[in-house]
Order: sequence, then C-alpha cells, then structure tokens
Amino acid sequence: MESLDTIKINDVEILKNINLQKYTTIKLARVGQIAICKTEKGLINLIETLHQKKIKYRLVGWGANQVLHNVENTLCIKLDFKFDKSQIDPSLNLFELPASTNLNQLTSLATKYGFSGWEVFTGVPGSLGGAICMNAGTSLGEIGELVESVRVLRSNLKVECLTLSKESFVYRNNTFLKQGDIILSAKIRHFGIDTRLSEKITEYLDYRKATQPLTTRNCGSVFKNHSQFKAGIVIDRIGLKGFGTDNVSVSLKHGNFIENNGEGSSDEFIEVVNSLKEVIERFSGLKFELEVKVY
Repeated sequence: MESLDTIKINDVEILKNINLQKYTTIKLARVGQIAICKTEKGLINLIETLHQKKIKYRLVGWGANQVLHNVENTLCIKLDFKFDKSQIDPSLNLFELPASTNLNQLTSLATKYGFSGWEVFTGVPGSLGGAICMNAGTSLGEIGELVESVRVLRSNLKVECLTLSKESFVYRNNTFLKQGDIILSAKIRHFGIDTRLSEKITEYLDYRKATQPLTTRNCGSVFKNHSQFKAGIVIDRIGLKGFGTDNVSVSLKHGNFIENNGEGSSDEFIEVVNSLKEVIERFSGLKFELEVKVY
C-alpha cells in the first residue's frame, strides 16, 4: 500500500500499524491501518484521496458482524459523526440520523419515548448504517421495516438520496448498495407511541441475555439460518458447543456464536469456522452460508 504518511485531512485521524482488535466486537488480533472520520466532508475528502493514490479501503462501522483478516493492503474506515440525541423530538415520527449512530442509543430512546417498531434492533450491536446495510434484526423484526430513505456516498463521490421500500431489503442484506458505497445518514420512522414498549424491550433483553452470549467477545450470529433449519439448533444437536481451540470456540450458550476466549487471531477464527462447516455438512448434510463478513 502506498504510504499514508502524506495524507493529512481535516476531521480525519489515520492510525497506522496498530492492532485493530478494539475495532471489532470479537476483538481478534490483526495489525493494520484505520481512519476515523468525524465529518462527512472529511470522509469525502479521504475517499477522493484514496482513489487518487489507488489505495483500497473498507468501512468497518462499529465492528459488529465482521472479522478483519486481509487488511495488509487496505485502509479500514470508521465513521464517528456527531449525534445529539437531545435533538430527538418525540412528537415527530421520522428522524434523519447519522450512519454512525450506535443502535444502543436508539434503543435507549425507544425505551424513553415508546417509539413503536424500534424494538426490532433490541440487543443488536453496531451502527445504524451497518444495521441497514445487512438488514439486521431479531425475532421481533428487521430494521429495513423502519427505513424510509438513505443518503449514500457512491464510489464516484456523488451523494445520492435513495427512497427505500420493501424491495430494497432481503434477509440479512440489501439490494441498493454497490461495492464501495457508504451510507452517510438515514431517515427512520416509528409507528406511534407504545406505552408498554419499555417493558417489551426489557423482557426481550432478558430473553436474549438468557439465550445468547451478549457479554462475551463475539461477532454475533456466524451463519445465516436456512428457511427450515436454524444454524444454532443444528450445531447444538450435533454436539458442537465448545468446538474449537482454547482461544476461539463455539459458545456454550448458543451454537451460532463463536467466542474469542483469549488472545485469538483472525487466522484462528477462520480455521475454526472452516472446520465447523465441514463437520456440520458431514453430520447433517446442510451447508450454512456465513452471516458474519470476513474481510
């Protein structure tokens, strides 16, 4: 990769040759470069410079649902746009929010104001933009149901506003983003005030805490579910909970989670996942597609 030393852009901090461990929720060791962008203007100037220097880049969001692996010749980018939750007016039902907004903050607002529909991302880690990109959700629904429009920075540096519909989303994916596109902000709606929403969110969080390893170092669900077979149940029935190494292994609480129990690396994670897929197919005949993004 061409040297990053000459890149100086306002509102952008570039960190070189650091352990990227803290920039993903599973916290696997990997050395690389990352740029922290504080404003949209800084991001656009950065992308333009990277194009000119022919440097590859990749957005990492808040690091949920991903494993950083092939990063030697790629600049990771994290958005950190300002979000002032005091600007949320509960009398409105539509809000434009920065893509880097933490979903936990939105869950807090849903609990405070009773925004019906916002319970769908209860307990989901990560940023709003990342959640929209993969149409994140829970058994309560998917975030795509709430999104009216997005502002997207296309790879040609044009900013477009896209009005979205049901056809814009599929299971754990979208149909409107192309390679190199970055969501800048989104307008999301709620469906009125539900006075019991706080209670519903608390109940669902208690359920997730009881059934999923929310407090460990993991990347969320590793495999997408089949229409008739849930990956976690299949893995459990085969007896693969705990499968892996001392550092990286299948959660004892939920079969579709892999945990970093020590000083695991991305190499170790990939080895465990590949071995796990082989065993699953051998004993069940099923091939599960990865939900986690391995870059």
